[in-house]
Amino acid sequence: MALASTSSALSSNSFVNNPQLFSSKSSTLLLSSNSTPKRPRASRPISTVHAADKSSNSTPATTATSTSTSTPTSTRGPLRWSLDSWKSKQAFQLPEYPDKVALDSVLKTLESFPPIVFAGEARSLEERLGQAALGNAFLLQGGDCAESFKEFNANNIRDTFRVILQMGVVLMFGGQMPVIKVGRMAGQFAKPRSDPFEEKDGVKLPSYRGDNVNGDAFDEKSRIPDPDRMIRAYTQSVATLNLLRAFATGGYAAMQRVNQWNLDFTEQSEQGDRYRELAHRVDEALGFMSAAGLTVGHPVMTTTEFWTSHECLLLPYEQALTREDSTTGLYYDCSAHMIWVGERTRQLDGAHVEFLRGVANPLGIKVSDKMDPNELVRLIEILNPQNKPGRITIITRMGAENMRVKLPHLIRAVRRAGQIVTWVSDPMHGNTIKAPCGLKTRSFDAIRVR
Repeated sequence: MALASTSSALSSNSFVNNPQLFSSKSSTLLLSSNSTPKRPRASRPISTVHAADKSSNSTPATTATSTSTSTPTSTRGPLRWSLDSWKSKQAFQLPEYPDKVALDSVLKTLESFPPIVFAGEARSLEERLGQAALGNAFLLQGGDCAESFKEFNANNIRDTFRVILQMGVVLMFGGQMPVIKVGRMAGQFAKPRSDPFEEKDGVKLPSYRGDNVNGDAFDEKSRIPDPDRMIRAYTQSVATLNLLRAFATGGYAAMQRVNQWNLDFTEQSEQGDRYRELAHRVDEALGFMSAAGLTVGHPVMTTTEFWTSHECLLLPYEQALTREDSTTGLYYDCSAHMIWVGERTRQLDGAHVEFLRGVANPLGIKVSDKMDPNELVRLIEILNPQNKPGRITIITRMGAENMRVKLPHLIRAVRRAGQIVTWVSDPMHGNTIKAPCGLKTRSFDAIRVR
């Protein structure tokens, strides 16, 4: 199978009605298939301690719900990890909260809240991603570039889920292999910024960093980081995931409903006709199975597995939702099943990498054409010293013109190191153009090249 895949940030309407351009204020769809050598060479000796490895815990630990004044630690050799060891590193892209008392109060409240996801679910996702890393499954990730409080409603959640189901069945039917469905949902609020300030008409204000940090209105009050927004982000994430679980297991995702997943606006479109044709073929296959005595009422036919993911950006929030798994003693960031480190926060000695090396979730690494191949190898060593399949997904975000030039060097370096990863292509970020109206858009042809 090909290493290349597609990822797109697009609105549902533009997906069908405007084949040339995609809006940046929309959803992200990310596809990945992978192929790795059957007998990868052993990786080089690794000195970095992976704090998520139970064997590295040489001291007893308390639960991760304790306050930041007393946090569990993992030690081995000269390196040490704890829930707040990231605070000793340089942290980029974090807001400055003016009210420290309010911030501490919010974080203690979050520490007392139940986890949004469970460790066992994250382990299951890692197993599935391990199959994708070995070329035996396909990863489909979709959702918002950034979720918002204003657009939170059941219909939006349902429609995003339905698009992912549609794409999943197309990929599974055409590729004849399992499709891993991961939502960029239920937690994707924070936004990295290239500039900490934004200026309009001579007025300079702090940049909008996502609804879980501050407001998007261009006024001084809205742009002040507000820790209470983290509480609202938590409650919205819980409600979103609750609805997603209901859709995934309550019959909505049953294969017998494949014809009903088509969105209303596709009814009179060529794309809608093509989807209905495929759905009809799936229905015929299900009818054959039923006639042959094979049950279509089995859970595999009536439910689907669905996981959530987001960028690990707002570290105080992520730390507050990290818990020690009672069955393994490992620490999981229970804000999502999968989290990733972004292009602007992947410094080897930075705070975000320090935090991520200690949690056992499956991790993503976003890389651009600026990534040095040797640096990527070193970063993977830090985050996955045990070279465990499914632990690392590399998400490439570089323009179409850079893909053929830059990506092969990264792939060769990782393969030479014997590292097992899943490769994902994100053609939306790092591949933008400006429309005459000033909005960011993407050329569909450039997306297809990626």
